[in-house]
Amino acid sequence: MTELKAFAQRYAKAWCGQNPESVAAFFAENGSLSVNDGPPAVGRAAIAEVAQGFMSTFPDLIVAMDDVSRNPDGTKFHWTLIGTNTGPGGTGKRARISGYELWQFDNAGLIENSKGHFDSAEYERQLKDGVDG
Repeated sequence: MTELKAFAQRYAKAWCGQNPESVAAFFAENGSLSVNDGPPAVGRAAIAEVAQGFMSTFPDLIVAMDDVSRNPDGTKFHWTLIGTNTGPGGTGKRARISGYELWQFDNAGLIENSKGHFDSAEYERQLKDGVDG
């Protein structure tokens, strides 16, 4: 479990680094990432685009690891995203939202499939009104 926790902490740190390719490097070459049951981003370039979207929206993006655990259905990485929406067209509002990713790993120990989940209605509200709005 120590190795898994260290992996998850490095992954969270990568999200904070404003380098989307560093996030994508945690995924298998043809790995996939889907958010809230949306269509999956497949391959590292597509995953980097998803990461870039969040990084552009929140130039001060912080992703904190809240917990990581192994479950019968995969590995669950719980996170909290904190940032100010000051990217292009941003509202200047601060957001704080928690969610999780459900990971499946390949034999090399990279993420083969990640299904991310968070409250998208609350996220959109915070982008408009701020965390305390």
